[in-house]
Amino acid sequence: MPKTVNSYESAAVEQGINKQVPFAIVEAYKSIRTNLMFMMTQSKRKCITISSSVSGEGKSTSAVNIAIAFSQLGCKVLIVDADLRKPTIYKKLKVANTKGLSSVLVGFCTAKEAIIEVNANLDVLTSGPIPPNPSELLGSENMSMLLDTLQAEYEYIILDTPPINIVSDALALAPKTNGIVIVTQGGKTTHEQMRKTLNSIEFANVKILGTVINGTSKKTMHSEYRYRYRYNYTYR
Repeated sequence: MPKTVNSYESAAVEQGINKQVPFAIVEAYKSIRTNLMFMMTQSKRKCITISSSVSGEGKSTSAVNIAIAFSQLGCKVLIVDADLRKPTIYKKLKVANTKGLSSVLVGFCTAKEAIIEVNANLDVLTSGPIPPNPSELLGSENMSMLLDTLQAEYEYIILDTPPINIVSDALALAPKTNGIVIVTQGGKTTHEQMRKTLNSIEFANVKILGTVINGTSKKTMHSEYRYRYRYNYTYR
């Protein structure tokens, strides 16, 4: 039997497993979900790359909660830990990582054997063992074929990838998806870091779906728009 963990509230890592998430944060993720749904209305693919400029901006936490927000609609959703260098999704969802994406891409197991059930509507494909060639694996034909196969099984696929300013993995993978969502950290991500990220995305000809801003002041928690949408939220 697949391992099962609780859904939305328990998976919001910054609040801790099995703790209630503040209403404002839940609503922020639902708003992000709604905007992404509108942006992908005309597309047969429903596959989203999540990344950031640098590490520590809340990228993986956002990826998990966006996936959970979609699953709450009753949609079949898969979150894939495509960070084959410093994976964290398995820790956040408290599941095993003995086999996963890397294992599938090199033919050690099938996707069906590696995928773990999180709840009735949400599954996870962890990173698996860290390979010596992450960028090559993510940009490979095997990855393209895997996504084609998975998109026949799932209504939405959320891919957590490494920071763009550190390695090129996200840019190798994003063209195979609908586009990329950039997660930033209020008070941490600099203009120069963001400028470098946007330049890299533009050079790779990848569509930007939006920017999620974490960690802003409670006083400034509101919705603004940048690249179609932008969200500020916090509760400490």
